[in-house]
Amino acid sequence: MARPPAGSAAGTIRAAVTALAIVFWVSVGLLLYAHLGYAGLLVLLARLAPARSATRPDGSELPTVSVIVAAYAEQEVIAARIANLRALEYPPDRLEVIIVCDGSPDATADRARQAGADLVLELPRGGKIRAQDAGVERARGKIVAFSDANVTWDADALVRLVAPFGDPRVGYVCGDVQLVGQNGDNQEGLYWRYEMTLRSLESRVHSVTGGNGAIYATRREAYLVVDPIMGHDLSFPFQMVKHGWRAVYAADARASEKMVPTLEGEFARKRRMMGHTWPIVVRGGMLSPRGYDPVYALMIASHRILRYLSPFLHVIVLATNIVLLGQGWVYAVTLALQIAVLLAALAARAIPARPLLVARYYVLTTASLAAGLWDWLVRGTPAGWEPAEGTR
Repeated sequence: MARPPAGSAAGTIRAAVTALAIVFWVSVGLLLYAHLGYAGLLVLLARLAPARSATRPDGSELPTVSVIVAAYAEQEVIAARIANLRALEYPPDRLEVIIVCDGSPDATADRARQAGADLVLELPRGGKIRAQDAGVERARGKIVAFSDANVTWDADALVRLVAPFGDPRVGYVCGDVQLVGQNGDNQEGLYWRYEMTLRSLESRVHSVTGGNGAIYATRREAYLVVDPIMGHDLSFPFQMVKHGWRAVYAADARASEKMVPTLEGEFARKRRMMGHTWPIVVRGGMLSPRGYDPVYALMIASHRILRYLSPFLHVIVLATNIVLLGQGWVYAVTLALQIAVLLAALAARAIPARPLLVARYYVLTTASLAAGLWDWLVRGTPAGWEPAEGTR
């Protein structure tokens, strides 16, 4: 049998190496763009975007607002949450406080009534989304606002949260969250400050691509009923855009929330969150371009899709890098950098230095994206939720 020409075999090898190098560098480029380049692009787009401002309404212009808190096993904090809402700089006759107990096994409902909630609903366990739906059905306000039970709002937070609704195109507003209790080894505060910066820029350019559960609001007529396993934080902003509304960020509407103290706890929290996120991405409408203009489609692809694909991009980068060793000094350097990050993440448990903790945070939270996908595919996602450990 005749052997193939040596030159043909060498050409095949060169072609394979070239293909692997392309895959490697494209994956590296996507990771760098998702984590850094997108922020730079937003800065540029924000400079080109027309200026938008929301004037703070005076007392005579403030709309009626129903603040809805879905609660499960929150007897220790619910009274303080209601007291904080009652102390807001907002006309009492225009503020309604609704507590919806989602099958709470404790005294949450009784303590909410004692603390002065306007309406307390006790429902069988059905999940946070259905509890919020029930609250909206009974709400009297033109604006429905939402908060978690362990959150504290600044005194002027509600006034500033409703201000953007002065623009009739705005259907959704989320506020700013400051994480407190950063005395553990969790580095979520660093990431969250960066995330809030991105949302501020997104809001200036078009609309935010994600919200938060600590402080947000919608017009009553814009409220959306979504699948009970698909939380508002991610499903509301892009769905609002698809329905013709803007979804914006109010940086001066501030709330504070106790963060998960440990990195392991943060991994578990994000893993649970991603179990709710992947259904939204895969079958909740996020991937469908219908209703997006080109700018917002780019924002969704950059901030959401690429970010969620980052663990798989890292695996591709590592695998192709190993195969490409010997093809130039640059591949030895890139592999050494990847190994250094992994070793730093491992060393952080014994040496809790800030750079090592940041590396561990990045590795664990990136892994949580893939773990959440695994959980959803293998076990499904329950509608119910439990308070994150250490946040009450």
